[in-house]
Amino acid sequence: MWASDIEPQLEGVLQNDYSELGENEVYESQYIITNPPWDRQLLHPMIEHFTKLRPTWLLFDADWAHTRQSAPYIKNCAKIVSVGRIKWFGNMTGKDNCVWYLFENRTTETKFYGRTNDR
Repeated sequence: MWASDIEPQLEGVLQNDYSELGENEVYESQYIITNPPWDRQLLHPMIEHFTKLRPTWLLFDADWAHTRQSAPYIKNCAKIVSVGRIKWFGNMTGKDNCVWYLFENRTTETKFYGRTNDR
């Protein structure tokens, strides 16, 4: 539908800051899906901004959900899907466990989906 990055690497991907994303960019989209920076000073405003526009899937560290800082945001988290450790660029395995978080602009019960032996 639409793609942007602060440092685009692919043709057709626009250079944008997350705060520039508005209704015009997502009008054909059902979701926003991204792996945001894990820096909390960036992550938390991104959660707020994106969930005002669309349900938002974000991939970042699993430990965040267990911290006090997550309290204002976790109430809008509909799903947490465990994916374990990710192989990042250059096939380098990370040291943090990761999950996909689905944030929605409403208060909801959070459903957790754990890993199975086949993944």
